[in-house]
Amino acid sequence: MKATAPKKARSRALVEDLNLNRIVAAQFDEAATHMKIPRDLALQIKTCDNVFFMQFPVKFGNRYQIFQGWRAEHSHHRKPLKGGIRFSPTVDQDEIMALAALMTYKCAIVDVPFGGSKGGVSINPRDYTVDELEKITRRYTAELIRKGFIGPGINVPAPDMGTGEREMAWIADTYDAFFPGGIDNMACVTGKPVSQGGIRGRTEATGRGVQFGLREAMRQEDELKKRKIAPGLEGKTVVVQGFGNVGYHAAQFLWKEDGCRLVAIGEYDGWVYKPSGLDITQLKEHRDRTGSIRNFQGAKTFDEPRGCLEVPCDILIPAALQNQITFDNAARVQCRILAEAANGPTTIEAEKELLKRSVWIIPDIYLNAGGVIVSYFEWGKNLAHMRYGRMEKRLEEIRGETMLKTLEQCLDAPLSAATRNMLVHGPDEIDLVNSGLEGTMIQGYQAILDTYRKQNLKSLRTAAYVVAIGKIERSYGELGIFP
Repeated sequence: MKATAPKKARSRALVEDLNLNRIVAAQFDEAATHMKIPRDLALQIKTCDNVFFMQFPVKFGNRYQIFQGWRAEHSHHRKPLKGGIRFSPTVDQDEIMALAALMTYKCAIVDVPFGGSKGGVSINPRDYTVDELEKITRRYTAELIRKGFIGPGINVPAPDMGTGEREMAWIADTYDAFFPGGIDNMACVTGKPVSQGGIRGRTEATGRGVQFGLREAMRQEDELKKRKIAPGLEGKTVVVQGFGNVGYHAAQFLWKEDGCRLVAIGEYDGWVYKPSGLDITQLKEHRDRTGSIRNFQGAKTFDEPRGCLEVPCDILIPAALQNQITFDNAARVQCRILAEAANGPTTIEAEKELLKRSVWIIPDIYLNAGGVIVSYFEWGKNLAHMRYGRMEKRLEEIRGETMLKTLEQCLDAPLSAATRNMLVHGPDEIDLVNSGLEGTMIQGYQAILDTYRKQNLKSLRTAAYVVAIGKIERSYGELGIFP
């Protein structure tokens, strides 16, 4: 495999709009043309309700540094609002507003009763120590509290790019310090460590959702037959761009549990390629040990980060930043299924090019909803003050034991240890979380696919927006607004 040399950009690419906020708005407008919705209501649904821009100082030793942050609230048709917080040097107001809008739509698609929100601080986490990051996070949280942009029933953040369990624990602790004694304080943020009120399965939830979404997509034999793709994930070649939380878990699950062959993995500093398939566990260990996926034993290393997008494969999973597949490189993308694990990885012009070649695009506003689905479970757990599975686990085990004894009596022979364990084992929290996540992803895909077929739409993305807009429209009607 040779690295593809970047080609000269086509003239049309020079005028392509790469502003994610305008791209999301254009995708919304396209979907709205397929619906009978009042113009003013469509404008209300599309428009971001409010944005809080903050500039705050943080003291490090004897010096101060000024930081810029945002929190956008896209829609209040459901409460509370939900959306991650990202720490990235690319963060700006347009990006935050676009991501908040995408949160509104994906929550509607998968029937999670939240409005959409998003936040961020314009920093590169690699440039700061752990102590400095804690000070930045706590001060950012204090700004959100001061303006009423965080609370269990108001606005509930979660991890995103550059943040994780650690930062969410700091946020929860800061909120608790401002509101001592609040019984529901832990529900002010999700994605926390399990010991701090988090839920099992949240860390890998988005990657797990990608797996479940792809599983359901690969069961649709009629749609796959049109594109000459065999059903099922077993043996499919997969390329993943981005080896962070989402990309790693999606790759790991597809490789270990579904029998996919991961032929290439891309990161910000290059990509690795192995046609016989990469060992994802060993690759992660190599990255953790060296700080990079480069020079992984048995694989070829290439420099151009986006080069992995052009590797021939059955399934391409962009799990990094937005605008990775543009009109400039779309013609060189050689996948049969594009599974958007990242937000906004494909531009409008690129999508047109891919659809002409019958590439099956599973859109971001559905496929990466796993994180918010499990965040919903965590939020509910925090409000209920009860671990999922605690009350019913032993009851289910008793039922399993009874079934097992009856089955062995009928067979007049003992069952294997593995079968016995499967029948007797009561559901733990992680079992219930994964069951709920998979069921929700299946229902979401079916709603999108039904709309795609019934309205004879050009893409699953348009169908997904139609589903989302329709559900939000009904919410406004139930509220007595725009009846």
